[in-house]
Amino acid sequence: MLDITSLQNPRVKQIVKLRDDKKQRQREGLMLVEGYDEITLALDAGHTPRTILIAPELIRRQMRETSAETLTVSPGVFEKMSQRENPDGWLAIFPIPHVSLEDLKLSNHPLIIVAEAIEKPGNLGAILRTADAARVDAVLVCDPRVDAYSPNVVRASRGTIFTVPVVETKSAQALVYLQERGIHILAATPSAEFEYTRLDLRGPLAVAVGTEDQGLSTLWMDRADTRVKIPMLGKVNSLNVSIATALIVYEVVRQRQIP
Repeated sequence: MLDITSLQNPRVKQIVKLRDDKKQRQREGLMLVEGYDEITLALDAGHTPRTILIAPELIRRQMRETSAETLTVSPGVFEKMSQRENPDGWLAIFPIPHVSLEDLKLSNHPLIIVAEAIEKPGNLGAILRTADAARVDAVLVCDPRVDAYSPNVVRASRGTIFTVPVVETKSAQALVYLQERGIHILAATPSAEFEYTRLDLRGPLAVAVGTEDQGLSTLWMDRADTRVKIPMLGKVNSLNVSIATALIVYEVVRQRQIP
């Protein structure tokens, strides 16, 4: 027998609010994670859900047992809560993993991504995937215009929001943090003189990227130690911010792998 079959169930209404309302997520300190792969990645990273909701008729894979409250729901109820066209029957409520600058544990030669005022969930999610793949120490989401813990970012990140330390902070605080630790700040901008592949990127480094329409703010441009550009040989003068981030970050990875 299913635990929830009515669309009017109070738990269903609460979950829909968590899905759609940033203020609701902030008030409750909770976020939604949908999808078998995303939930599994969160579990593997040591995060514990409050509640797991399962639509038995939709699931194709079994997940390992957890101590979380588990509720079974009808396909109709699950589709009401889901944000996907073809949901796989897995949805979980997790505490938001609040991380501060002081919580960060950096490596000896840290690599940090600074994402200033990113406005599209897909771009932030893609940056987080790059950060996970390249083993970046942290992503500083400065002056955020998109909620890093929204279902859209979680989905776009494929769950890597849980595998990379993410700090939401103000640019001024991030600058002080980086400068106090002697971390070289690299600003990506089409107006730079040097191409990103021509510099030594092996030391402690923060790669700062901004919005696609306006780029980095004056604060970051003025305080950056170095400005770099990606060569643009066509008609447009800039790349998608997540692609630009990946190119520069993987150049850092390449250089650091050279004996």
